[in-house]
Amino acid sequence: MHSNIETAKKNSKDDFYSQFSFANESIPHEQGFVRKRLDKYLGKFAYLKRPSHQIHKKADQLLPRIAKILKSYGIPEDFKYIAVVESSLNPQTTSHKGAGGYWQFMPATARLYGLRVNGNIDERLDLIKSTHAAAKYLKSLHKEFGDWTLAAAAYNVGGGSLRSSLRRQKKDNYYDLRLNAETASYVYKIISMKSILENS
Repeated sequence: MHSNIETAKKNSKDDFYSQFSFANESIPHEQGFVRKRLDKYLGKFAYLKRPSHQIHKKADQLLPRIAKILKSYGIPEDFKYIAVVESSLNPQTTSHKGAGGYWQFMPATARLYGLRVNGNIDERLDLIKSTHAAAKYLKSLHKEFGDWTLAAAAYNVGGGSLRSSLRRQKKDNYYDLRLNAETASYVYKIISMKSILENS
């Protein structure tokens, strides 16, 4: 009887973790460290579970527009949650490194993907234009890495840095890589944000 209870507990836990997905690519949810990281960010984002939270209002208003643009480039809809993780959908968010706007572009990367950033205008603050730029960037990262999860990681750390990590560690999978703390947690944050906004 005792083993039946234990089995039932294990199965319900497995069911809980198996519901997580990212960009239609598998997550190795049976691995303990993956579960631990998901738990960590689900806990951190728990304050968002209140549907009255202002991020929900912004998400309801802006994410369908972002998803539509991403779809037009063939990018999985889950990537819309990058904008939530990066800026909480607040275009005025700026990082200490100088990244700004909905998608937290550095000025040079923003210009590379067609945005005007100068003393008079900053198109990183324009939802539609910056999402088109992000979509182009993500598409180029996917073309380079051939994997959406790695494209998401490269969005955070940069293509060159991720390439050298893959080569140095002889890995081809995000979940097997040892990365800096921010990038190591990045995809887990996106998955957790998706789970909370879709289920609360």
